[in-house]
Parts: sequence; C-alpha cells; structure tokens
Amino acid sequence: MRLFTTIAGLRSYLNLLQNEPQKSPYTIGLVPTMGALHEGHLSLIKRAREENKITVVSIFINPLQFAPTEDFKQYPRQLEADRKFCEKEGVDVIFAPTTETMGMENELSTNAQNSTTTVVPPSTMTSIMCGVSRPKFFQGVATIVTKLLNLVQPNNAYFGQKDAQQLAIIKQLVKDLSLPVNIVSCPIIRENSGLAISSRNQYLTSEQKEQASILYSSLCHSRQIFLEHRDTPNILKKVKNAVKEKLASQPKVKLEYLEIVDPESLQPLENIQNIGLLAIAAYFGPCRLIDNILLRNRKPIIAIDGPAGAGKSTVTKLVGQNLGLLYLDTGAMYRAVTWMVLQSGVPVDDQAQVAELVSQCKISFNGPENSHVIINDQDVTVEIRSREVTNNVSTIAAQPTVRYFMVKQQQQFGTKGGIVAEGRDIGTHVFPNAEVKIFLTASVTERSRRRLLELQQKGETNISLEELEKDIILR
Repeated sequence: MRLFTTIAGLRSYLNLLQNEPQKSPYTIGLVPTMGALHEGHLSLIKRAREENKITVVSIFINPLQFAPTEDFKQYPRQLEADRKFCEKEGVDVIFAPTTETMGMENELSTNAQNSTTTVVPPSTMTSIMCGVSRPKFFQGVATIVTKLLNLVQPNNAYFGQKDAQQLAIIKQLVKDLSLPVNIVSCPIIRENSGLAISSRNQYLTSEQKEQASILYSSLCHSRQIFLEHRDTPNILKKVKNAVKEKLASQPKVKLEYLEIVDPESLQPLENIQNIGLLAIAAYFGPCRLIDNILLRNRKPIIAIDGPAGAGKSTVTKLVGQNLGLLYLDTGAMYRAVTWMVLQSGVPVDDQAQVAELVSQCKISFNGPENSHVIINDQDVTVEIRSREVTNNVSTIAAQPTVRYFMVKQQQQFGTKGGIVAEGRDIGTHVFPNAEVKIFLTASVTERSRRRLLELQQKGETNISLEELEKDIILR
C-alpha cells in the first residue's frame, strides 16, 4: 500500500500504473473520507476492492464543510490508525493531502470570504433537510468531491446511502458537469441496535447510543404503516406522525427535521408514485445524527444471480410468468446492441464507434409476455438469435461502455418495479436495492449437462461432458 500527501506523488503513481503493459486497463475505485474510519467505511472499501483493480481511499478533513459554530481543529485525526485500517483491508493507495495541498489553507482564516473557487449545487437540493441548518455545507462537499474526482480520475466512486442528501447532490453534480465517473451507492451499515454507523457515534455516551436506536426503529415502524395503508388518503402525513409519536417515547431526543422527498431530486413529496425517501435528523445531547429509509410503492424487483448453467434463465422466465412480472432478458439486450453494431458496419472491436451507437440506442420489450425485443423501434426478436450475433455478442458485451449503458437502461426498467431479472452482478451492481435477491446454483455435473445440451442445440458437437466439467471446475 502507498500513502501520498502530494498531488504530484499521487498522479505520478497512478499514471505509471495506467501506462504499464496489461491485457485490460486498470479500473480505479475511489472512497472519499474525512478519516476516523469505521465499519461503514469498510463496506465501501470492500465494494471498491471487489469492483476495481486499484482502490484509492482519500483522507481529507475539508474546512469548507465546517460552519463557524463547528470546530474544525477538534475533528478527530488518526492518520496512523486509518493507515493500518486501510492496509489490513487491502487498499492500494491512501491520498491524505494537507489543506495547503488542496488549495484551501485560506479557508481556515476567520475572515476568509469566498477566497476559493467553489462548486455550487442547485439550491433546490441544498435548501432543505440538512441544508437548512448547514447552508454552505453542500457547497463544501461538492467542491472537494469535484477536486478529488479530477485528481484521482476514478472509474467508480463510492458513497454511503446514510448521507442520502449528499449522495443525490453528488450524482447531480456528476451528471451536470459530465464527469466520466460512476457514482456507486452503498447500503447503510448498522450496529446491532439498528443505529446507523457514523463517526459521530463516538461522541455518544452508552446511554445516548441506546436512546439513539429509536431513530431506525421509528423509521421501520413508519415504513410498515406505509406498506399496510399506502392507498389511504394523506398517508405520508400519517407516516410522519407515526415517527413523531414513536420519538415522543424518548424525551431526550430533539428532532431537527423529518422529510419525505424524492431520493434523486430531493423535492418534497405529497404522495409516492414509485419510491420516496423518509429522512430524519435529530440531536442526542450535543450529537447530531441522521438516518433514512426508502418507502416503495411498487411491485417488487427480483434479482437472480448465479453461475452459468445453473438454470437462471429458465427459473427467471417461470417466475415472471407465475407472478405477472416483466422478465427482463438482459442477454437479449446485449444481443440487440450486437445486432445493431453488425448492421451499422462498424467493426465490433472499434470501441469508440460502438460507444457512439450504444449510447444513443433505446431497447424495449413488448408482445406476448413481453417476449419481443425492440431496439430503436425495430423488432429484432428473431434476428438476435442468428449465428453471426452469437459469435460476436461476447466481444460487444465485454466493452466497459456497452456494459455501462446497458446497466443504465436495465435500471430504468426497474424504476417502477415489477420485474424479474437474471445475470452477473444483477443483485449487487444493477439492482442493489432489489426486494428479493436469489443466488441460484447447481452441481458441476448438472451445469455441464445443461451446457452440453445448449451447445448441441447450436450444432456444436466437438466437446464432451468431461471436458465441460473440467472447464467449469477451473472457472
């Protein structure tokens, strides 16, 4: 593991990695933090390590995120402990710059007035929830995140769902500034009591930690009320009242806000069509805590993952038929874009031209049981099963840009729920918030038998069951 405190050292190291001869480009995952690392950060680091070749953890206490009433100098600093934490978890790089390195030394002055270029998110997203009591906080977040994304140039950056307002603002920032990075939302990590893990928890007494567990229990209680009475008039008002009634049983909690908003735009909701965010902030003594939970008003998403030959496609189709859900044939989507590329005459290995085509295509399903595949208004249900498409689909599907845009379209199908989908990383990467996740597997012998039948149906008879078993064991 390498630790850098300068931009020059960081960029030199990352540039050298990118220029090394390799079969495929390095993917870089960034986990931005302010140090004092805990189990919540650990979940982000593990996700980054799973999905990237290089994991970078930044540790920077950002002065722009501190209000005049908050003591920047008192924020916990434990770089050596954080270094050991990262090293143990297999982090490749720590970037721990000073305020001078990041060009923010003037922000420490008591009379500093707009001396640093800042990134200003939409006021509609920063003037509610946490932004009411911390009016400049999200400008500070947006500014440092933009700087870190420019310096590290990651493929993926990881943020926790606990800071839901921050997450939505960063996603909007990346979209508006056309930054070439994928923002990955990671689930809230909780203590056994349900309390969301946070650096602030260290300021709670044992009694206050016990009291603070009421935040999550009140959110869960209110979500259950919503699920049972979602069609009742003024249900969101009743949901809020249920939270307040639950909190009233703990007299030492001081509620700051309780909001139900759209999780992407952060606009207040009067009713929930698909999904809403129930967010809360409260004080326990001097310690301010936040938490949130999603309220879903939709049919479920069922995500089925597992190795090749386990029967995922067969099971997924049957689940869709029996439960009246859309079978999202992700394999057919990749076949459809492969057909489109072949029809255009673009070489399948010309990744730039393929990206041009795929970024503009639109895929849909219709017909009996939504079994017809449509791309750019053309029905290609039959065409995508041709041998030419079969021979080229793996080349197309392996391209990062193709996968990126296919995942985006798959997630769009999931906006309103009511789908069942199968495929690699379908429950972790494509639909991490799916209501039901299934990992379906089978014995090596059974997987080999199914694969052999599939190959024989395609006219490929020059491979034996024993050879397939050896291949699957190696994989």
